[in-house]
Amino acid sequence: MKRSIIYVGIAAIFALAACQSEKTPIDREALLERNNPHVTAFDTLSSLSVGNGGFAVTVDASGLQTFPKEYSKGVPLGTQSDWGWHSFANPQNLLHCETLKDYDYHGRPAPYAVQFNEAGRQRDAANWYRVNPHRLHLGIVGLELPEGTGFDAFTEVNQTLDLLNGQINSSYKLNGKPVSVQTVCHPERDIMSSMIAATEPMAIKLCYAYPTGAHSDDASNWNANDKHSTTLVASTDNSATLKRVIDESVYYVVLQWDGNATLTEKEANYFVLSATCDTLSFSCEYRLETPSNSSQEEEYGEVPAFAETKGAANAYWNGFWKNGGMVDFSECTDPRAPELERRVVLSQYLMAIQAAGDTPPQETGLTYNSWFGKFHLEMIWWHQSHFPLWGHPELLNRTLNWYHRAEPVARQIAERQGFDGIRWMKMTDPDAMEAPSKVGSFLIWQQPHLIHLAELVYRATKDEAVLKNYYDLIQKTAEFMYSFATYDSINDRYILKGIIAAQETLRASENVNPPMELSSWHYGLSTAQLWRERMGEPRVPEWDTLLAKLSPLAKDAEGKLYLASEDATDSYTNIRFISDHPAVTGALGMYPESRLLDKEIMNNTIDKIFEVWNWDETWGWDYPMIAMCAVRVGEPDKAVDALLMKNRTNTCLVSGHNYQDKRLRLYLPGNGGLLTAMAVMCAGWDGCTEDTPGFPKDGKWNVKWEGLLPMP
Repeated sequence: MKRSIIYVGIAAIFALAACQSEKTPIDREALLERNNPHVTAFDTLSSLSVGNGGFAVTVDASGLQTFPKEYSKGVPLGTQSDWGWHSFANPQNLLHCETLKDYDYHGRPAPYAVQFNEAGRQRDAANWYRVNPHRLHLGIVGLELPEGTGFDAFTEVNQTLDLLNGQINSSYKLNGKPVSVQTVCHPERDIMSSMIAATEPMAIKLCYAYPTGAHSDDASNWNANDKHSTTLVASTDNSATLKRVIDESVYYVVLQWDGNATLTEKEANYFVLSATCDTLSFSCEYRLETPSNSSQEEEYGEVPAFAETKGAANAYWNGFWKNGGMVDFSECTDPRAPELERRVVLSQYLMAIQAAGDTPPQETGLTYNSWFGKFHLEMIWWHQSHFPLWGHPELLNRTLNWYHRAEPVARQIAERQGFDGIRWMKMTDPDAMEAPSKVGSFLIWQQPHLIHLAELVYRATKDEAVLKNYYDLIQKTAEFMYSFATYDSINDRYILKGIIAAQETLRASENVNPPMELSSWHYGLSTAQLWRERMGEPRVPEWDTLLAKLSPLAKDAEGKLYLASEDATDSYTNIRFISDHPAVTGALGMYPESRLLDKEIMNNTIDKIFEVWNWDETWGWDYPMIAMCAVRVGEPDKAVDALLMKNRTNTCLVSGHNYQDKRLRLYLPGNGGLLTAMAVMCAGWDGCTEDTPGFPKDGKWNVKWEGLLPMP
């Protein structure tokens, strides 16, 4: 699919970062060069990727996708896109309404889409809609090697991701003979392109699998050739078009090559392009089905050759690195600084290739499936809030427009549950279908994300079109937030109840006033009122009443620590309350200071979390969440310690990916959260007058930064 490249508001961004203008400019090329990922052996956790935000291809040390089965349990060799989705057949005609079950958390029955334990149509319906649709693996493009060839046939492996140019350069000896491969992705179209140079002719394989429908895997069932087909529907001397049919899903693979080569069908869903020359260059474009071949050509045109694709990729990435924000740790003497710089630079690249498409990203991006390839709207803030803060508001804006498509479904959810406005679902897909969940359906902290993210885009661009584009969505989002809060007449306050909090170990039936949700409600409604003023509309009096009477964060009996919620009086002795996300820190970190909380008590709470938390049960974005909170309470040492804490879920692979466990070998919210935290640590927030408030002033952290914006 075509994707436009637009840089928005760069002048404004750099003007707002004027406090850095007196410093020597960062040598961006040198910074990128010293952090280029380097691979010297086949390692299933060291695969590298190229992409354009809505399409990505991951390769092994051969420079292509030669060993997909061997890498399936590592960082898989994926080819995924925004548009590539599939659903299994539904012969029982299961209906989404059959996934609903009434719950009474607001004084009336409200239907939620949930999972069922008892056998029957309701359980079948919930299971079907949870699995379907799921994201497709679009295809493998790898070296065609003799059967039995393994990693040991490759020696002197030398592979580098050239960040400046968005290009993977691979060289090695294959059975003692030198081979070099360059691999790029087109910045606007879903094209991977490579050039292979060797001392003898080479061949590439194009292989296609049937979906698995599994919760977390590479979405490749290689033993179901009878369930899908790949047909050669057009060819010339240097091109071929393959039609892929997987049940009701149809897409095309268009291959273009330079030089003498022949495409043959080896077996079902397996083609081989064999060259008769020492250098083979090709481009492989993945296209969604369109009404006719003529309309396809009108939309796409001819597939650009390798040289043209490489030129477009190089130009895009040079522009990306030149125009965005940058942080340089080269003058720091703390021994942890180089590793922090590596994580920051690689996270910029990974988020730009994996999480900047036409739909919100899944937590494993465009590499392999997690939660069936679906995306989670409570995670979009962690994936993408950094884009406008780092000088790339257009990448976030591209995704946010999906909310317009989702609005009708979100409005129906609110209506069926008896609330006003629109309620954003948690786990969903491009068509905004609500996936049944025993946890996700009760989450609410995704609700204000649209307001927060749209505000960041507007702050970065000052574009009136942004206000007009999102104003109605923001107002309807706020209408739900107001109607969802419950008025406690005995204590003359508003409370939040009937929810599973961001800290998902809290039970919906007991949970009252979790801290992050309170802060998010306060910020979301305050910002919705601000947008009304910007649009010349009066404030909503009822919203102001709620803001004035919204419950403050719950404290322990001594008034020294904040609790996970009002019912969690044993927050720091009960394992249920010291596991999962330490979301209390998100109340001041993700969100600005408000009347709901006290910074001294929050500082005490951070200390307690460091002391007692069950760190083996945390997630990648917990560390930047704690860091942002620590910075806002004036504890930069704690912020740095949090970001570089040595723990499994804070591991950073050679590619920059945030490793979690054997199921989630990469986890992009951790990378995105790091970038947002870095913006807070460098540029601060509204009202902050200190430069780089997130780093200790001990002479070891001479951090240079450019082009970052402060948080609200």
